[in-house]
Amino acid sequence: MITIQYFAGARAATGIASEQLESGPLAEVLARAIDRHGPELARIFSASTYLLDGTNIRDTSTLIADGNTLDILPPFAGG
Repeated sequence: MITIQYFAGARAATGIASEQLESGPLAEVLARAIDRHGPELARIFSASTYLLDGTNIRDTSTLIADGNTLDILPPFAGG
């Protein structure tokens, strides 16, 4: 299992700060989250930054392995 931490708009859309999901490539992990929480997440995810154990990732084929933490960071408002 992996831990997903949701921030800002992603947290608002899911209603939770974090959850555990099955490991797999980033694209599959994101699809599982969308299936669980609804299609609004697809729009949020398309504009988000992803941190895998603190390292920025962009390749959706990147494996998110058991024990990893994935932070989902939508754009933040403010300045």
